[in-house]
Amino acid sequence: PLSAEQTRASIREIRSLTDKPFGIGATLLMPGAKENATVALEEQVPVINFSLGKGDWIVERAHKYGGKVIATVVNEKHARSAASIGVDALMATGHEAAAHGGDVTSLCLVPALASKFPDLPIICAGGIGDGRGLAAMLSLGADAVAMGSRLATTVESPLAHNVKEAVVSRSESDTIYGKNFDGLYARVMRTDAGVAAMKRPMNPVSAAIKAFSAAQLVKLPMWKVIPGLLTQWDKMYQLSLFGAATEKLMAATIDGNLDQGVQFIGQSQGLINDIPTVDVLLNRVVQEAYESHQKLNSKWQQ
Repeated sequence: PLSAEQTRASIREIRSLTDKPFGIGATLLMPGAKENATVALEEQVPVINFSLGKGDWIVERAHKYGGKVIATVVNEKHARSAASIGVDALMATGHEAAAHGGDVTSLCLVPALASKFPDLPIICAGGIGDGRGLAAMLSLGADAVAMGSRLATTVESPLAHNVKEAVVSRSESDTIYGKNFDGLYARVMRTDAGVAAMKRPMNPVSAAIKAFSAAQLVKLPMWKVIPGLLTQWDKMYQLSLFGAATEKLMAATIDGNLDQGVQFIGQSQGLINDIPTVDVLLNRVVQEAYESHQKLNSKWQQ
């Protein structure tokens, strides 16, 4: 995670490089996420994708300057809540996804949501690693796909290089899904550190200490952390678990330390066999999707 100042600098850097629309993601339970979302709104970022929190305030402020808001959802209940606050699209996140996918696979979630919310664009996340997945999800009613694990394993991605190599070397079976790492059901890379993190939840005292450390990493003032620990323990315990997880996530993603760090990764890991540039990857995915479409057409004509 970035501090608010780093987020603002990154947004302005992107603006200096392109006149095309771009977006920012905000996992609202993570330390510093609301501050970063506020910066995105102040900078009038064209697209904001929020998850794990109430985003009505984001929708209201983004729409004032013409911005678009995508809500990440894992089931119909979440989708209905997002639709009720006026989001512009749904990110349907299947069980296969890295991090916080739900109980339902993309294969079932996408067509279910596409049927129930015909007026909202559906973006499928979870299990998409190549053009075959893109073609499949378009057939199931999605309007687009998100490929977090696949794009993280590209030349331009800031993910530590040795972690990219670890992704390439592993299969779709080399992930773990559970709730003990950060308090919510999540999928991580199967490593010794990942297995250990999923064994049992962190005790409350250790979680609180780690939360302070995470707050310092993103330059979140202590006065925003301490009152919550004292008055809203259940919520703050969850936030503390997130804070504790942040330290391990940063160790893996930034430092490349898979001995102590934990890496979010999806089952599409098994479809990732190289580390291409983004340009090469996206052109290849589009070509693969077109070829898959052509093959399917030929089968119908037989």
